[in-house]
Amino acid sequence: MFPVRDTTPSRNAPIVNWLIIAVNIIVFLYEVSLSDHTLEQLLTTLGLVPARFAHHFGVGQMLTVFSSMFLHGGFAHIIGNMWFLHIFGDNVEDRMGHLRYLVFYLVSGVAAAMLQVAVAPQANVPMIGASGAIAGILGAYWRFFPNATVITMVPTFVVPSFIEVKAVFYLAFWFVFQFLTGMLALGGAQSGHLEGGVAWWAHIGGFIVGLILAQVFARQRKQRPWYPDEYFPW
Repeated sequence: MFPVRDTTPSRNAPIVNWLIIAVNIIVFLYEVSLSDHTLEQLLTTLGLVPARFAHHFGVGQMLTVFSSMFLHGGFAHIIGNMWFLHIFGDNVEDRMGHLRYLVFYLVSGVAAAMLQVAVAPQANVPMIGASGAIAGILGAYWRFFPNATVITMVPTFVVPSFIEVKAVFYLAFWFVFQFLTGMLALGGAQSGHLEGGVAWWAHIGGFIVGLILAQVFARQRKQRPWYPDEYFPW
C-alpha cells in the first residue's frame, strides 16, 4: 500500500520540511550530474560505511552519519523517501515547531544509522538515504496522530484502487513489514550483506526512536480547540 495523502491539516507552513526536501533534491541533482566514477567516489566518501565507522571511528566518520542522510541511490529511492516525508513530515513539524523538528529529524537519522551499524558492523557497502530519519518522523506521526486517515493506493492488475486507512494501522503494517524483513535479513546483515541493498534495521531503529522521543520534542500548546480530540497523542 502506497500512501497518496493524509487528511490531517497543518496549521503552519512546514518550512523546515520543505527545506529538507529541497536540500535532498538539490544534492541528488548534483549526484546525477557526475560521472559514474566520480559518483562512486562521492558515495564511498560521504556515505556511512559500517565497517569503516566501527573500526576507524573519528570525527570524519561521525560526519558521514549526517552527510549520508542527504544522498540517494536513484530516482525511485529519492522519490519514495521525499514523498513519505512530504505526507507525514508537515504534521509532525506543526506539532513540534520548526527548530525542534529539525533536531528531531537529525537525531532520528543518527539513531537509525547507529542501530544499522550495530547490527551489520562488517558491511562495506555505503549506507545512504534519508529513510532512517523519515522512519523517525513516521514513529512520531503514529504517536501524535494515530486516528488520522491515510489514503493509500493498492496496485491491481487493471487499475489501482484507493482505500482509507487509519494511520495507526497503516504505520503498524509498515513497521511490521520492516521488522520481519529485517529479521529475515539479519544473518546476511551480520556477515556484511544488506538484503536487497536496504538497511532495514535503520528503518526499525528510526521508527522506535521517533516513537519514544516524539513527546519529548512536542511543544506545549496553550489551547486545544484547533485539533480534534481524535488527533491528540495516546
